[in-house]
Amino acid sequence: MGRTYDAIVIGSGHNGLCLAAYLQRAGLSTVVVERRHEEGGGANTEEHVLPGFRFNLHAQYMEFFDVMPMVRDFGLEDLGLRTVMPEAQAGVTFADGRPPVILHRPDLSDRTHASIARYSKTDADTYQELKARAMALEPLLAAGLYSPPVPGAAESQGPLVEAAFGDLGVGAHFVMKSPKMVIDELFEAPELRTLLYRTCVEWGYPLDGQGTGASFLVFIMWTLGNWKLALGGTHTLAKTMMQACYREGVDLLENTAVERVLVEDGRAVGVVARGEVIRASKVVASNADLRQTLLDLVGEEELSALWVRRARAFRYGPSHVLGTPCFCLYEAPAYKSARWDAEIDRCFYTMVGFDGPDDTVEYIRDPYRGVVPRPAAGTWVNSLWDRSQAPPGRHAATGWYFLPNASELSTDDWTEVRATYNERFLDVWHEFAPNMTRDNVLAHKLYTPDQMEQKNLMREGDFSNGEFAPDQMGANRPFPEASNYRTEVQGLYLCGPSAYPGGGMHAACGYNAFKAIAEDLSLPSPLVAERGY
Repeated sequence: MGRTYDAIVIGSGHNGLCLAAYLQRAGLSTVVVERRHEEGGGANTEEHVLPGFRFNLHAQYMEFFDVMPMVRDFGLEDLGLRTVMPEAQAGVTFADGRPPVILHRPDLSDRTHASIARYSKTDADTYQELKARAMALEPLLAAGLYSPPVPGAAESQGPLVEAAFGDLGVGAHFVMKSPKMVIDELFEAPELRTLLYRTCVEWGYPLDGQGTGASFLVFIMWTLGNWKLALGGTHTLAKTMMQACYREGVDLLENTAVERVLVEDGRAVGVVARGEVIRASKVVASNADLRQTLLDLVGEEELSALWVRRARAFRYGPSHVLGTPCFCLYEAPAYKSARWDAEIDRCFYTMVGFDGPDDTVEYIRDPYRGVVPRPAAGTWVNSLWDRSQAPPGRHAATGWYFLPNASELSTDDWTEVRATYNERFLDVWHEFAPNMTRDNVLAHKLYTPDQMEQKNLMREGDFSNGEFAPDQMGANRPFPEASNYRTEVQGLYLCGPSAYPGGGMHAACGYNAFKAIAEDLSLPSPLVAERGY
């Protein structure tokens, strides 16, 4: 007969862990079944190159800890979650040594204003006002993030944008624009536009994607500059979430790949994992991506023709397809632009290799054409704030390259990228920071989309398990019939980033999936009155 639980969660990504903790607290005996030996999915930190140098291979910055329900509901800080919030949050430096543009924490908005004003006081005033208004929307945005999507909500974005920003000349029609159109209309300084273009990529919003302009105005402006660093690496988030699960009584089966979801009379009743039948009396929830869950684990024979067609049509990347370089350094980078503002050398996230809007746009567009772009990156040197991430007197630097879908290149091509791309980027890095010579690098390695697909089952290397586009966002994610986390197989739920709201270390997919399950099973609601969601 095998083991029996009330609920089975497939995959221990942070969304799966979030769901499991709430299910167990609500009184359902719950097991998490994980194919790897390490929980957390994209919240992973490894000594990927040399001993003592620790790198976050996927998730880097944490911008949702102040609003994430699980942090408070399960006391993750008491379980060891520790963070630091660098003063200089995001910056762009230049090869010719001209002044950097640096965006600081919201409580240091005067510094942000001064940095932008070196190029345009008008832009500085506009940015400061947009940021303040986006921050004022935080309770509304958080409530939307941590609630199942409402059909028709996209149509309400126009009135929201106009109400929040209308007196600044931002009308409802801005929601139909692309992020690039919005940035170009609101800001004149090329240096600032360069930085803002790249931040759109970090969140997976296609720069040229019409119909996502509101995402820049509201979501990106809200989260930009609110970034925290998890001390010890992002895997500490997964560790504390797992500890919360253990404390509640959740079981974890590691090194146990789910081969099939058992369906009887149209209902999910368990899984087969490593040849063992594990039964679920009430719930099976999948943290895996949409196609894997429906087409591979459930099987087309258990689905309607419509759902098979929807699953096959779901798109992955290239808006979230990244490569992660890892550099073991003697010294942290020292930039030419630091002569104007030394804080660029202690900036949490620093763009390197971008000298203006045109070359930045070209870099962003190349992967959409299946082309590996010229070397450039958004970089982090986390050891500046967390000495546990590098040996004494050394530094660990990482970053994100924007790259094509895994299937766009052959196995040999990706091998060539891993062998050469970091070296080419070092040549560029040296132009911006003269101390970034080969002599400053002990060793380095590049983690590419094809490897992410194989190791973490991120299809195409897409860390959000699904492209961000209007037809795959909001109540359309992953598709309209599945946007409420339920599937047409009774008792089977989606809780991974293929569901609303998508990728990111917010645990909202798992939290909202629990809300749907709680409604179906009449379980206690997780609602906390003081936060309102």
